[in-house]
Amino acid sequence: MPVSVVGRRSAAGVSRARLAAEARRLLGALHEDTAELTVSLVDDAAIRRLNRTYRGKDRPTDVLAFALREGRRTPGDDALLGDVVISLDTATRQARARGVDTAEELRTLLIHGVLHLLGYDHERSAAAARRMHTMERRLRTLLG
Repeated sequence: MPVSVVGRRSAAGVSRARLAAEARRLLGALHEDTAELTVSLVDDAAIRRLNRTYRGKDRPTDVLAFALREGRRTPGDDALLGDVVISLDTATRQARARGVDTAEELRTLLIHGVLHLLGYDHERSAAAARRMHTMERRLRTLLG
């Protein structure tokens, strides 16, 4: 399962190789062993531009997910899952506020983003939010 972690940004204690390994474990746990995933680590300015362009919200956010399994499909593209974009600036602030390290916050945001790629949506309804949060807890426990 090809997983790429890209970006010009870095943060103390954050290993792209470790994040890629966690993404592969996460995909395996979700029975998406052959899925292709890209994780982009960006700053607040970049994620704000994406959030404004694709969601109409002119502010930074922690994570965005761009699914490639939605809409018109092409035969043979089943392995393409999508892209998860994470703001390292926001993740670092959130980690500090929660009293955890940035790597743990990135793991949480990775799980959240991948679940969005698979169709989970906490904004759809209260029941959908409970379902997504339950799955997030299970996956965090699995990844440690």
